[in-house]
Amino acid sequence: MTHGSTPAPAPRSTLVVTAHAGDFVWRAGGAIALAASRGEKVTVACLTFGERGESAKAWREGRKLEEIKAIRREEAEKAAATLGAEVRFFDAGDYPLTATPELTDRLVEVYRATQPDVVLTHPVEDPYNGDHPAAHRMALEARVLAQAIGYPGPGEIIGAPPVFYFEPHQPEMSGFRPEVLLDITEVWETKRRAMECLGAQQHLWDYYTDLAVRRGVQLKRNAGPNLGLPHKTMAEAFMRPLPQIAKELA
Repeated sequence: MTHGSTPAPAPRSTLVVTAHAGDFVWRAGGAIALAASRGEKVTVACLTFGERGESAKAWREGRKLEEIKAIRREEAEKAAATLGAEVRFFDAGDYPLTATPELTDRLVEVYRATQPDVVLTHPVEDPYNGDHPAAHRMALEARVLAQAIGYPGPGEIIGAPPVFYFEPHQPEMSGFRPEVLLDITEVWETKRRAMECLGAQQHLWDYYTDLAVRRGVQLKRNAGPNLGLPHKTMAEAFMRPLPQIAKELA
């Protein structure tokens, strides 16, 4: 008697909604690399190339808008490939990033296509860059709309994936309080290589290396002194805007 084999479960899916081409690398590159290393599918929804507001080096070199967009696209593609993620570009235009019904529909379609188990995006506040809160609002709105069976568009509705906010560049000024410290030590070199794909923002390489060290110190302190963590632990910080669902406290 033959028995049908049970189909393998689909790999876990992570969706990263980011305002600019570099944001997903600086703020969540470790989380992305960790997920990919476990065989999970990671999709980056990159709303803009950061061509106007986050490409000062290229502008100073005398490059034109379309050339800068092409440079940032290539950098982001290389960084995503290094981390093990797929990146989808929306080319919505930055400074300012403006929400439109068409952009919302496209994001809903990505949610339904990827069926994420977890969502990473910007936090609510960033007084230095209005594109980041705009991306945050669109990410959360599309997450809700993608759950609504009556909202038009292709694909199956999604569940209610947990949301994590990654750390902004100026956390103290953005109401950011580290609630989750993710140990990225084992994939740190991968994140660093991805960072080095972003030549247009080379000035940030050392900043985000130092930040990973500082968050690693906090992780070790909060994990306790005797857990066998390596001497130099690297970490990323996240916030949770929604309740954690659990059957036991841990």
